[in-house]
Amino acid sequence: MERKIFKQVTTTVVPLPIENVDTDQIIPARFLKATTRQGFGENLFRDWRYEHGDAAKPRAGFVLNNAMYRGEILVAGKNFGCGSSREHAAWALADYGFRVVVSSFFADIFKNNALNNFLLPVQVTDAFLDRLFTEAEADPEALITVDLEKQVIRIPATGEEEAFEINAYKKECLLNGYDDIDYLLSQKDQIEAYEKHRAFNF
Repeated sequence: MERKIFKQVTTTVVPLPIENVDTDQIIPARFLKATTRQGFGENLFRDWRYEHGDAAKPRAGFVLNNAMYRGEILVAGKNFGCGSSREHAAWALADYGFRVVVSSFFADIFKNNALNNFLLPVQVTDAFLDRLFTEAEADPEALITVDLEKQVIRIPATGEEEAFEINAYKKECLLNGYDDIDYLLSQKDQIEAYEKHRAFNF
């Protein structure tokens, strides 16, 4: 997996004000045959993006087909990533180019899958989520900043911001671009020192 260091991102957003988006809507089951993480982005929200899933017939009303909206942050409705536990949903979002997904609630398994794939799930209050949707609707060029080091999401134009929670271990992994193996290797010297000095009782 490519190492992706995440500290801060400032970008326009893609608003998806739909609640209860499940993993089958994010990436339909018929596209789960591949075993690598590449290529899933083209089928992200496939049945919402295209009439009858046909890539030659994009739905004009769907946000990913709207040239006004682009960016590395997806702002989604409450209860994002519910349904099955497929990791491919995180693969598809990351492969499409999203680095952050913002919602007021995430399914736990999706949240963990996202973090394991260098995709940051930012959980905010319902009120702040509404502000993000309002800002994006009023100005598709409006910027949003997500600062992982400070654990803050901010609307630069207004100064409004909100703190978000993240597991300390996963935060360290994202800040350094570590997967689980990379993290263990980063602790190699400390582990060897501990093993060298610990008392063995047999």
